[in-house]
Amino acid sequence: MSQGRSVRTLRIGCEFNHIAQSATPASFLVRPAGDVAVVRELWTTDPALSTGRFSDLYGNDIHRMILPAGESLVAYYAVAEVPDELDAADPSAPINAPQDLPDETLVFTLPSRYCQSDMLSASAWELFGDYRRDFELVTRIQDWVWHHLEYRTGSTGSWWTAKDSFDAGYGVCRDFAHLMITLCRALNIPARYVSGYLPDLDVPALPTPMDFHAWVEVYLGDRWWTFDPRHNARRKGHMPIGRGRDATDLAMVTTYGAPWLRRLTVWADEDLTEPWPPVDTSMAARDPFGV
Repeated sequence: MSQGRSVRTLRIGCEFNHIAQSATPASFLVRPAGDVAVVRELWTTDPALSTGRFSDLYGNDIHRMILPAGESLVAYYAVAEVPDELDAADPSAPINAPQDLPDETLVFTLPSRYCQSDMLSASAWELFGDYRRDFELVTRIQDWVWHHLEYRTGSTGSWWTAKDSFDAGYGVCRDFAHLMITLCRALNIPARYVSGYLPDLDVPALPTPMDFHAWVEVYLGDRWWTFDPRHNARRKGHMPIGRGRDATDLAMVTTYGAPWLRRLTVWADEDLTEPWPPVDTSMAARDPFGV
């Protein structure tokens, strides 16, 4: 962080407790992206596993390993710093004409698996085609998505697309993101999917357990800007893990088999009253079921 800039210190992390019938190749996308200030971190597995690491097409940090037959725990713990300020905004930032967009943004103007901007093009132009093309238009899109969709925990799955959300009027955070991305792309505005950690900083804590979060980045003027249609507000503490076309590119864990995910736990908060990373990261110590 820049000298003199006010920051908040957070604990973040996650634990994946799998049970597999046989050895199962897997990859994990859970470490914050390079633009997040990570103070200290720890990857750990129980039993101990050999791991590999690579960057995907979008520069996301992927860790590979083979889950053993039986039970395993794969965990990532970190302390990170985030600015004590809301997501940046600039109402004067313009929407670029397609011919003026940087080459690397063009892929984020195209339809993708969950974001069928071609199918919703007519609706997008009918809803938003008469507005001035600037930052405020994207804010209008975010606001419309937030009002159009009802948040229903666990209501959708891997088959659910932006078109499904548009028609049905409900979804989870990734569906809010997919629908906003789709409407932006239909209007020739580059938009990409972001997954990561979002603590409840200076807002009421949600009653549901902490989980990974999904939001949107939109290219306006000469940079990417953060938008969060699930909350429809500028927030503090967005910590990206990865960026891509849609959720297809950003699965937190990909397994080449069918292990049972017995437990997933996610942390993103300011509770540093206990040592973090934990002193004992064994499966027995980290098992809340006590079996």
